[in-house]
Amino acid sequence: MVADDGSTDGTAAAAEAAGAVVVRLPARGKGEALSAAERAAPPGSLLLVDADVEGDLRPLCVDSTQGLRIARFARREGGGFGIAKHAGRRLIRLRAGLDVAEPLSGQRALDARARAAVFPLAPRFGAEVRMTIDAARAGLPVREVDLDLRHRATGRDLRGFLHRGRQLADLIAGAGPLRLNYRGRRLPLVGWLAAVDEPVVAAIGLADDVWSGPERGVRAHLRAGRTTGVLKLTAIPAYALLRSRSLSAALLVALSANALNQLDTRPGRALKAYLACAIPLRAPLRVAVLLAPYDLREMAMLGDAGSNALGALLGWSSVNRFTGRGRYIAIGALAGLTLLGELTSLGRLIERTPVLRRIDEWGRS
Repeated sequence: MVADDGSTDGTAAAAEAAGAVVVRLPARGKGEALSAAERAAPPGSLLLVDADVEGDLRPLCVDSTQGLRIARFARREGGGFGIAKHAGRRLIRLRAGLDVAEPLSGQRALDARARAAVFPLAPRFGAEVRMTIDAARAGLPVREVDLDLRHRATGRDLRGFLHRGRQLADLIAGAGPLRLNYRGRRLPLVGWLAAVDEPVVAAIGLADDVWSGPERGVRAHLRAGRTTGVLKLTAIPAYALLRSRSLSAALLVALSANALNQLDTRPGRALKAYLACAIPLRAPLRVAVLLAPYDLREMAMLGDAGSNALGALLGWSSVNRFTGRGRYIAIGALAGLTLLGELTSLGRLIERTPVLRRIDEWGRS
């Protein structure tokens, strides 16, 4: 089975001519391509192989019941100064307490348990490092096997350094917090960058990103009791009240944070709402503008850290703009939006309204 990640060099046609099953997808990166092929593959063990590798991989598959096995090249070919590889080793040691020599090797054999533990993979070139972390943290054995393999190595030229630079950025992002989006893609959570403008609410939202359970909505969290959602429901208004010394301001900030969080169910939806409100309210724009292209193209997700923090920023800007009756009208409107989100789905409402649907779809890849 060949995962064709938008190639233009004839690989897919050659693979089909040789009798392979080809899974075709637009250029989304290595992790996405491997995850698509895994979904199409029959149950059981897997052998992952990069398309440019030559050599005998059978020793990697001798024991098909031993977790994750990684090919370690017996000889080095090309490459840079080892910065990305060293970073991969450090990240695996930090997140999983495991030392590996070849964190970036794409030649891997997985038994059924390892397959279930690591897929879907982290996006792009973060796939291998996160795969190793997930297998080790699942308590599965991870072993490296020396093999006499050859591959098309990148050199110490501009193209090679750009490739390794992208690889380094991807593996750092892939080793951090990840979440499945509505399509089942596993994406890095980058909304914590909003901490540059609102660190407290971003930290509260990040706790929900990292430790949240299956509960969704205010009622579900209150029924479950001690959840990170309940933490948000209490901690954000308490922080706003402590900072503002005003009950109306605390309500406005908390409801704004929750409203934007409710909208963060499709790529770019929450950021479009934020930008539409931030301009007249004169809220900070830098983080939203920076993250919008990545969120729209499903390369990253805001998560609760980003959506709650940006919503709180709208709340603080509203506190500065609205006083008296205007503030209570804003609180009433946001409370109504929260109630509507509990009774029905705001996403379905947007998708059923033609004008809102067109705005919602704008800019997505």
